Amino acid sequence: LQDVILWTVLNKIQQFKLLLSPVNEDMIKREGESVTMSCSYDTRSNDVYLYWYRQYLNREPEYLLYEGARSNSGDKDTPDDDRIQSTASQSSTELIITDVTLSDSALYYCALRVAPTVTETHSALTQKP
Repeated sequence: LQDVILWTVLNKIQQFKLLLSPVNEDMIKREGESVTMSCSYDTRSNDVYLYWYRQYLNREPEYLLYEGARSNSGDKDTPDDDRIQSTASQSSTELIITDVTLSDSALYYCALRVAPTVTETHSALTQKP
């Protein structure tokens, strides 16, 4: 089994009273294990949507899923890959990937949408040398 390294790039962006930041630091996972990436957020808005994107090396980011929070709780998108799911709370979101493989090695972005602003940060999952 190959080791898979997950690291979160600490990149806090504050705009219009929004704060979105990754929770996890470095994590190492083996193929077949599960990985959970988390982002916390702080906003006064009740109209919250949380999005996850994945970007492979030298490619454009691709949309994975969204999940509503607060007043939009329960509103969510189901990805085609049933190994991928998310959760959302009043102050955080998690992306869970079960049975990780080397093909999951990518840069992962979480994004927060409250009208009218989008704030993002990212995590990366790569093969350990």
